[in-house]
Parts: sequence; structure tokens; C-alpha cells
Amino acid sequence: MGSVMYEIMQQEIRPLLAVDIIEQLHRQFALLSGGRGKDGSPIITFPEFSGFNEVTDEEFVNVVTYLTSIPSMDAASIGFIIILDRRKDKWNSAITSLSRIAGSFPGNLQLVLVLKPSRLLQRAIADVSMRLHRDDFKLKIVMLNSLSDLHGYIDKGQLTCDLGGSLEYCHSQWIHHRTAIENFALTVKSTAQMLQQFGTDLAETELPNDVLCTKDLLITHTEKHDKLKEELKLAVKQGHTLLSCIKDQASRTESHILNPDEVENQTTVERLLAQLDETENAFEQFWSRHHLKLEQCLQLRHFEQDFREVKISLDGLMEALLGLSVTVDCVARVDHLLGELKTLEDKAQESLEKAQLHAQHGDQLIQSNHYAVDSILPKCVELRRICDDFCNEAKKKHDILTKSLEIHKGIDEVNQWCESGVYLLASQAVDRCQTQEGAEAALQDIERYMKTAKEQQLSHLKDLGNQYEIILSDLVKSKAQTALKRLDDVQEMFEKRHASLKKLSTKQTRPVQPVAPRPESSPKRTSPKIPPSTAAASNRKATENSCTNKQPSDAELARRKNIRKAKGGIKIEVMHEGGQGGSSHVLINNETEESLSNRRSHIMNELIETERLYVEELQSIIEGYAAALDDPEFVYLIPPSLENKKEVLFGNLPEIYEFHRKTFLKELENSAEKPELVGICFLKRKEELQIYEKYCQNKPRSEALWRQCGDSMFFQECQKRLDHKLSLDAYLLKPVQRITKYQLMLKEMLKCSKNSEGTAELEEALATMLDIIKSVNDSMHQIAITGFEGNLNDLGKLLMQGSFNVWTDHKKGHSKVKDLARFKPMQRHLFLYHKILLFCKKREETSDGHEKSPSYSFKHSLKMSSVGITENVKGDIKKFEIWYNGREEVYIIQAPSMDVKNTWVSEIRKVLTSQLEACREASQLHQKITENIYHAPMRYMRKTALRQSDSSSPETGYRRDTGPNMRQKRGWSQRRLPSMDAEDFETIPSSAEELSISSDGEDEGHNKNGDNDRYKVQLTYESGTAQDLSVEAGELVQFLEESENGH
Repeated sequence: MGSVMYEIMQQEIRPLLAVDIIEQLHRQFALLSGGRGKDGSPIITFPEFSGFNEVTDEEFVNVVTYLTSIPSMDAASIGFIIILDRRKDKWNSAITSLSRIAGSFPGNLQLVLVLKPSRLLQRAIADVSMRLHRDDFKLKIVMLNSLSDLHGYIDKGQLTCDLGGSLEYCHSQWIHHRTAIENFALTVKSTAQMLQQFGTDLAETELPNDVLCTKDLLITHTEKHDKLKEELKLAVKQGHTLLSCIKDQASRTESHILNPDEVENQTTVERLLAQLDETENAFEQFWSRHHLKLEQCLQLRHFEQDFREVKISLDGLMEALLGLSVTVDCVARVDHLLGELKTLEDKAQESLEKAQLHAQHGDQLIQSNHYAVDSILPKCVELRRICDDFCNEAKKKHDILTKSLEIHKGIDEVNQWCESGVYLLASQAVDRCQTQEGAEAALQDIERYMKTAKEQQLSHLKDLGNQYEIILSDLVKSKAQTALKRLDDVQEMFEKRHASLKKLSTKQTRPVQPVAPRPESSPKRTSPKIPPSTAAASNRKATENSCTNKQPSDAELARRKNIRKAKGGIKIEVMHEGGQGGSSHVLINNETEESLSNRRSHIMNELIETERLYVEELQSIIEGYAAALDDPEFVYLIPPSLENKKEVLFGNLPEIYEFHRKTFLKELENSAEKPELVGICFLKRKEELQIYEKYCQNKPRSEALWRQCGDSMFFQECQKRLDHKLSLDAYLLKPVQRITKYQLMLKEMLKCSKNSEGTAELEEALATMLDIIKSVNDSMHQIAITGFEGNLNDLGKLLMQGSFNVWTDHKKGHSKVKDLARFKPMQRHLFLYHKILLFCKKREETSDGHEKSPSYSFKHSLKMSSVGITENVKGDIKKFEIWYNGREEVYIIQAPSMDVKNTWVSEIRKVLTSQLEACREASQLHQKITENIYHAPMRYMRKTALRQSDSSSPETGYRRDTGPNMRQKRGWSQRRLPSMDAEDFETIPSSAEELSISSDGEDEGHNKNGDNDRYKVQLTYESGTAQDLSVEAGELVQFLEESENGH
């Protein structure tokens, strides 16, 4: 039994088991009863079996091999004893059995005991045969005549009942025990292998790098452990059941003693149970270590995840803190920044507390002997460093801003004192100071005000500037120095005034009339503004009077040369040339050129920085979202509504990105040194900037698509990878915001670039950007037009669009309808193109609960070639008329304001003027054609007179289609069509009495003189030579001369 169990546990190839030969064992042609020889040799019995010859060699070998593998290795090494019982059989069967045993017995065979046949003849044959063939078997064979002879070799207690012994043996029970023990051994082996494999898997498992995977791994391993634990319990239970069965067999009778094989079976089961127990203990120890490591790994992943979240939050707050400017120019700005800093600190408080708690949690992990101390410790140090950096930076900025606030308050106090002081000096009446009492009163005012400077400690500003010099910005230092310089100047003015008044109060001199400069404006009262022309005229008149009446006195000359500094740093320089009759000149300069230059540089830097940020944002959209639509990794996330809709969602955003990245940003950077010339960049690229029109036109489609699929996992995953705070729709709005931002920056640049280089270009660039924005806005309205059957692209450029009240007054139609239309206005949205004027009705549409989007339902259109205008309508200055086909249709338009009306009237005039110029060019071309026709054959032309009415225009003679009319000079010159002079185009009809610019007034016939007629070609004439001219049917020609033969 021991050797079989050893093979089961150690061999990879499974040995022969009872279950494999169960049928052969049940035939009982060989038995292992458990008996032993006197020296402990195992006994194998071959009982009488009539069908022994029917047993195949393979079956015989399998059974004998299995039986010899059951005893322990020690017992098997002694050698086996075979008892061959052939008492009721023939000797031939015995000889056959001996031959099989000699030829195929696998073990060490010590002795073969043969019970000879009981019949005399067969016994005699056996004796003779053995004497002749004993040496052939090469076995130690003992021939026995009876059981008593057998008992002489084997003790009765080791023999079964059929051999006259007392050994209890049940073959079926033996088979049952054998299969149970072997199954248990296999169970133990498989359980041990599973535990070993599980332990190997655990040892080879790489720990995950995120919380979710670590949780899943911990759950999976725990489930496998619990499952193996249950199987181990079942195996132990199976072993204990088998052991109890073996022990119960021995305890059934008091006299029953287990044979050696049964004892060995019991020992084997006990050994297997002990092995299971050892395996379980070893496995539990290993699992305990592994489970602890997994739990620590999960703690580590939680720690790392919390660390990343806190670090990202603190990094963002630190970035915001570093971006908080401490460069300020006024008290309000400092207060605002201090408020922002306080808000930022309040916002960061929660993150800072989380960071500290997280660092403490890391310390606890380290103290609990965590395996990843080398990873946890640096993160704890990093968290504490970030917290310290944030607090130190916040404290530093707070200190700077607080001191800046103190400085600026000091600057404001100085400036306010200086302003009030200058006003006091300027408001002291000179005539009152001529008396001693007046001089003393003024002197007291001066001394009292000078005393306030000491009370307010204005000179303390200088101490503050010196004390905070290291931390203050250059701008603050400059402002402080300017304020101190101004304080010194004003104090000097007070001291001089004080000295003058003191002299006046102590000693009266002859009455000289000094003239003090009058204050430009009072803080309490605003002086009325005088138009420049009036002021200039007054100055000239005063100068002339002063020159003609009398020469200026010494005091007057001194007054004219006096220089004063007024409030707000405004430099007032009074310069007179009275002796030469010149006029006074007052120079007021609010800001120095250096200050303006600094402002321009600041605006330029802001423009470049925001442009770089804009390009980076566009790049993130294209690479993070648009490219992901083509990435196979994201295919399963893309919603069906988004498939093949990339161009709808993003429009021409890649084109905008490439333009700004490759061209516009570089040109702006090249203009950084000369900000005043930035307008050239916009003028140079005004055509490329038109690409925003296409983007904005596509924006409604993009927004509609976003509403359908904006909440899909695809966009969430892309946003997560990009670490964007806002969703994609916010970034798709960036181009619309950017194109409107340029004009604001150009306005700011223009404010500080007056009368300097590049001002004209800046003004033109501003006008260009405003025009682009208007064009974009108009195009957004244009795409909302519905019901127009034609192609809007064929109508020319959209010039204007807007909503108006419209009345109609047509010649045709029912009178009641006309009266109703005259009093009840229609709400119409007008679109003015080069070729046509559209009348639409505005409708508000709501979709999917989102904001209303307007649409414009087409109602009517007028060709601009047949339109006239009347600028003024009685009763309302905001009204004007548009009439059609010689006032056959009249539309009274009421604009929302006079500015809107003037803009529309001006734009319509430009369109009509351009059409008239086109008519003039066509007239010149027609003149050349007529001259060529004069020399061409006329054999296929028929004369048709066309009457000339007083209201018709010259171009009716050369336009094939209806065209503009205008007032004409009566009569044609001989031999040629009249050319149109400039005065013919000076006026566009603008009153009801003038004619419409149309061809509806054309009448067939000829003029009153009848000396020059025009004709219509009835048949087509194809020229035969290069000198001839081809004409087509329907064209108009002038008849100049008829040949004598009538051709």
C-alpha cells in the first residue's frame, strides 16, 4: 500500500489503480488476503478458478502487478509467497499457471506453494511432471499434497478459511477499501497541486497600478482561496470518514486483529490526513502574507490616487496663485486683488487640510510596516512641501499687496492734497490780495493748508517707498516717485505763494495787478465745454484787441510766462506771443510718451499671450477630440449619431488652427517690438480671417449635433485624457469668442497710439475687424433664410440685414387693402445684397428645450436694378421709401433709429451708384459696337423705330435686359451714341418726382426730331470676314446711314 501511495503522490504519470482493473479483480483469480509468511513475506493466493485459462496475459499481468504494488516496500523486498490451489483442477492447469507466474511475475518471488490435484491420477502425473520439468520454471516450487502440509509452511492465522486458516477476508470489502483509499490519495494529491498552483499564481501576480484593478484582484484571489479552502475541508472530511471505516472494522469484534495490510491502510490514511493538515497550514500562512500584501497594495493605490487628486488640486491653486498679479496701479485694484487672494485662500483651505491629513495617513502606513515605504515617504514629503509653498507664496503676495495698498493710499492722499492745493492756489482772487486784510486771509488759508500736509504725514510716503523698495514693482515705485515729485512741486508753489502773501500783508506796494492762472477746472464744478472753433475765434479776437488797444504790462508778461502744474499731473504751459500778435497755446498732456509706450507693450504682450493660448487650445481640440474619432481604440465609444459627422461637429476648425499656428501667431510675435504697427498684421491677413465666417455658419449644426451626443462616453473619456475642466462645447465656442476679441484689443491699442506711427493702419485694421464681425453676424442670419427658391450665393455679397416696420403703397390692388396696408405695419427682416433686396418674416423656433433660434421665412424680393429710394418721408424722420418699377410698388420702411436709417440709405445709394457706373462702362462698349456695325452689311436687318420718352434713359439703347434708368439729356448726336458724363451720375433719384432706376419707362418709337432712329435685330447675322461684325436677334442697333440701293 505504501509504494502505491508514494507513486500516487510523487509520480506525474498516474500508476495502475484498482478502479482501472476493477472487473479483473472481481473475478478473484488472484488475491492479496493480507497474510504473511513466517519471515513477513506477503502472500498472494491463486484460488481454484475454473476459468483461469480464459484470463488473458494482459489481464493476468495487470492484476499481479497491482497486487505486488500494494505491500510496503520493506515487505516487498523480502519476497512474495504464492499459494497455487489446484486441488480440484487438472495438472495441466497447474502447469499453465506456473508457466504464467514464472514468465510474468513482476516482483521478488521467494516461494511457490502448489496444492496438487486431489485425484490420484492427476497427482501421479504431477509428481512425474515436476521431476522432469522442475528446472524449467527456475522457481522454488514446493508440491503439497494437503492443507496440513501447507500449514507446515504458513501459519493458519495467515490463511483464509478456504485454506484451513482463520484469517478473515472479504474480497468485495477489500476492493471497496482499496478504491476509497486510492481515491483519497488522488484527492490529496490534486488538492496539494491546486494549492501549489494557486500559491505559484499568487507569487507571480504583478500588483496593479490603480485602485479598481487592485480591488478586483483582491476579490478574485479571496474567492479562489475560499473555494480551495472548501475543497480542502471536503478532502479532510473524506479522509476522516475513510479512517473511521477502517477502525470500525477492527472494533466490530474484540478478537479481531487487523492484518498487516489493514494496518498499513490505516497508517496510510492517517499519513495522508497529516499531509493535508501540513499543506493547509502552510497554505494559510502563505495566503495570510499574500492577503496582507494585497490589502497594503490597495491602501497604497488609494493613497496614490488621493495624492494625485490633492496634488492636481493644489497645483491648480498654486498656478492660480502664481498667476495672481501683484502689479497694481490703484487702490481699487489692490482691494480687488486682495479679495481674489482671500477667495483663493478660502478655496484652497479644504485642499490644504486634505493634503495634511493625507500626509498623516501616509505616516501611519509607514509605521504599520507597509512594504512600499520608499514610495509613500517621498509623497508625504511632497504634499507637505506643496502646502508650505502655497502658504508661503500666499503670505508673500498678501504682504506685497498689503504694502502696495499702503503705498497707493499714500499716493492717493498726496495726489488729493496736491489737487486740492493747486485748486486753492488757483481759486485765490488776486484783487482781494491787494489789501492787507485780503492778503492776511489768503496767507492764513495757505498756512492752514500747509499744516495739513504735516498732519496727514504726507512725507511718510517716501519712508514707505524706501522701506518696501525691494518688494515693490517698478510701476509702483515710479508712481510713488511721481507723487513725491509732485508733492515737492506743489509745496514749493505754496512756499512761494506764502512768501509773496507775507510781503503783501506786511508792506503795501503800488497797485500792480498780477494775474494768476485761472484753474482749468474745479473739483466741485465742471466748466462748460467751448467748441474749438469758438474758442479759437475768441482767442484771435482777444489777441487782436489786446494788440490794437494797448501794450501788455510787465505783470501781464510775467503771467503769460508762468508755468503751473494742475491736478492729475496735467501739465499746463501758458505761452504767449503778445508782442507779435500771436495767440495763446495751452498744452495738455495727460500721459507721457513712455507711459503710452508701456501701455502699448502691455496690450501687445496680452495679445500675443492670448494668441498662444488660443493656438494651444485649438491644438488640444484637434488632437484630443477630432483625431480620436479616427482612433481604433475609441471606436466602441463613438455614438452612432456621431459617425461620419466629424466635419459637422468641428467645421473648418483645422483650417483655423493651421492659419493661426503657421501664420498669424508668428506675425504677431514679429510685431512685439513695435506694437503700434500691429494693425498691418490684421490688414495683411484680412482675407484669411474670413474663414471664421464659414465656421460660424456651421456652428448651429455643430451645436445641434452636440446636443444629441454630448453626454456620450467618448467625449467624457477624451475630456478625462486631456484633463480639461470644461466640456468640448465650451472649447468649440473659442473661435467665436476670439474673432470678437481682436477688435477690443485694437481699440485699446488705438487709445494709446494717437498721432503716432501706425495710427492710420490701426484705424483701418479696427474697421476691417468690425467689418469681418459684421459679415460673420450677417452670414449667421443669412443661413436661417427659408423658402427662397434661388441660390443665395448668386445674389452677391450680403451688405446689410436688419428688422424694420414696413408699409406698402402699391398702384395696383384693392383700395381697402391699400388703406389697411397703409396703417398697419408689417414686421419684416430685410437682407440687402448687391443684386437683390429680400423681405423676410422673422420667426422664433425652439428645439429640444434649448434657447430660441430665429429663422427668416422668405416673403418678397426686389431686383436692385429696378429700385429707387426716397430718403425722407413726411411725418417720421426714421422712415424712407423704396420703390420699384416707377413707383408701381412702394415700400415705406421705418428704421429703429436714425443711425440705422442713414446707414441703410447710404448703403443702398452705393449699390445704385455702382450699377450706374456699370451702365456707363456698358455705354462705352456699345459705342464701339455701333461704330463697327456702321461699316458692316445690313442686308438681314429690319428697321424698327423705338420711341424715346422724356423719362427714358440712354442705356435703354444698349442693354438687352431691363436696366437702370436715369434722367437724360434730350436728343442724340449724329453718327454716334452719346457718352455719359459725370453729371449724369451725380444724383440718384431720391424723391417721388424723380424716376426709378429701371427700364419700365421704355417706350417704343423715336424722338421728336426723328433724325436718329434705333432698330431691333430680327434675324441673326454671322459675319463672313474679320472686318464684319456679327449681331444676334433681339439686339438693339442705331440706324446711321442707308445706301442708295436700300441695303
